[in-house]
Amino acid sequence: MVALAGLGAALLAAPGTAPAQLFVTDPVVVSGPIEATDELAGLPLPGATPVENRAHLLWNLRAGLNVAALQCQFSPSLRTVDNYNTLINQHARELAAAYTALQGYFRRAGARAPGGNFDRYSTITYQEFSTMRSQFAFCQTAARIGKEALFTRRGELTNLAAARMRELRSSLLPMVDRYAFDRQPVILSPIVLGAPARRDCSQLRGRDRRDCERAN
Repeated sequence: MVALAGLGAALLAAPGTAPAQLFVTDPVVVSGPIEATDELAGLPLPGATPVENRAHLLWNLRAGLNVAALQCQFSPSLRTVDNYNTLINQHARELAAAYTALQGYFRRAGARAPGGNFDRYSTITYQEFSTMRSQFAFCQTAARIGKEALFTRRGELTNLAAARMRELRSSLLPMVDRYAFDRQPVILSPIVLGAPARRDCSQLRGRDRRDCERAN
C-alpha cells in the first residue's frame, strides 16, 4: 500500500473542465478485449498463475495511466493527473492485491522473471508507454480510459484493463489528424498579374479629365 501511495503522491492536481479532445477527427485506434496472457498485456511472465497474469494486466494499465498523468499535462482539459490520483485511491484495494501478487511471482520466478526483479520489470513497463511520435493519440486515449476507470465499480478495474488495453497500446503508434487530409480544399479565385486596367475618363471634364488621361 505504501508503494501505491508513493506512485501518486508526487502528482499535482491539474484544473480543467473542457472535453478531452485533441483532434478534429479522431484517429482510428484498434480496440477490443484481450486475455491476461496476451502479449499486449506487457512483458511475458513465464510460469505465472492466472491470478498473477491478471495482476500483471492491471499493473500495466496503471503504469500506462501513470505515464499519461506525467506526460500529458500540456493539456489540462484531459485531466490525466486528477483522474489518475482519484483512481489510485478509489481502486486502492484491487491495486494493492495486484502488487502483492506480482511480488509473489518475482520471488518465485527468480532468474526467469522479466528483467530479473520487480523494479526492473516496472522500469521497462513504464518505458513501453513513453511516446513522442504519437503523444496526442496516447494522451487522448489514456484520458478517456482514466475517466472510465472513475466510473468502474471497485474490484472490476482488471476487467477494464482487459477491455481497453488493446486500445491503449494501439494509441502508441504514430497517427495524424485526418481532418488535414479529408477536408475539401478551399478554391480561391486566380490572381491575374499584368498592367492595370485603363480608367474611363469620358465622363470627366476639364482638369479632372486631363489628369485622368495623363494617368492612363
